[in-house]
Amino acid sequence: MKMTIHKEGYTSLAICILFIFVLNAVIQFYFPAAYVLKWIIYILSFLLFATILQFFRSPSISINKDEKQVLCPADGKVVVIEKTMEREYLKDVRIQVSVFMSPVNVHINRNPISGVVKYFKYNPGKYLVAWHPKSSTENERTTVVIENKSGVAILFRQIAGAMARRIVWYVKEGDVVEQGEQFGFIKFGSRVDVFLPLESEIKVELGQVVKGGLTVLAELP
Repeated sequence: MKMTIHKEGYTSLAICILFIFVLNAVIQFYFPAAYVLKWIIYILSFLLFATILQFFRSPSISINKDEKQVLCPADGKVVVIEKTMEREYLKDVRIQVSVFMSPVNVHINRNPISGVVKYFKYNPGKYLVAWHPKSSTENERTTVVIENKSGVAILFRQIAGAMARRIVWYVKEGDVVEQGEQFGFIKFGSRVDVFLPLESEIKVELGQVVKGGLTVLAELP
């Protein structure tokens, strides 16, 4: 699998490299004989650089598009599967499937279906931990609705958490999007909620580890 660095990580990676360079230069200049200290700084610098690299890694994947399937929008773990009232746009009862993204997951978000973006809204908010019951409605978030050519609408949300305080999106109302394409990025993890028709056949289980653009969340009616 080919691995690259996502464009959202370029600035963070540049800052990290500059910080490591300055820190090591200062240690070398002021403490040239402090070999133990220098090795500690070297190790910490390497760990910091490796951490930033893994945060922003962007693996290439092969998408198997299927109009009847809803693909997982993010890497992570399934933490919610329940019926709930969606009050922002759909205003009816749906099956909510939520995927929690930890700091070690790939942070790219992908379109679960192909279609037209019928609705998009960014909502500023709080930074509750991502598994908090109110994070879906009170945290900083985006809401996207895609309608496929059969007229089925799928709503999904990027939700910031206590650690993730930067949501990035690449879509707007009226866009025609393809299943599996990137629609956004959440820096340092958090959560994505997907709201499915009640007749959908759920293909995942609570606690299951899933992959964005690869795992099938549900079969549409």
